[in-house]
Amino acid sequence: QVQLLESGGGLVQSGGSLRLSCAAPGRTFSAYATGTGWFRQAPGKEREFVAGISFTWNGDSTYYADSVKGRFTMSRDGAKNTVYLQMNSLKPEDTAVYYCASTSSRPITNWGMNGMDYWGKGTLVTVSS
Repeated sequence: QVQLLESGGGLVQSGGSLRLSCAAPGRTFSAYATGTGWFRQAPGKEREFVAGISFTWNGDSTYYADSVKGRFTMSRDGAKNTVYLQMNSLKPEDTAVYYCASTSSRPITNWGMNGMDYWGKGTLVTVSS
């Protein structure tokens, strides 16, 4: 079983930035995943897709929910086996627990929750107004 570990959450003012990290300690991406996604769950709401990155031999591809396009950027550091979610221009409505999840599907056709195989425990992001 692959355990993902998120870090980087915290409290930030509206308009500020945070960078979240996700890694599987002791594991390399290629050994367990074809892609990694970020999801979030706000209080009283369902968990939703935020961003995803698929790992391909000729370059990674990224995908974003409309609500974060232009503000969030997902990237990968292959040497560190870590994916990042850079969040800029944060808004109070971005407040949520953010979860990292990975899929081993090839190709990746489902970026929904049921398309993911491995999950982290989440990191809390709070954006104050």
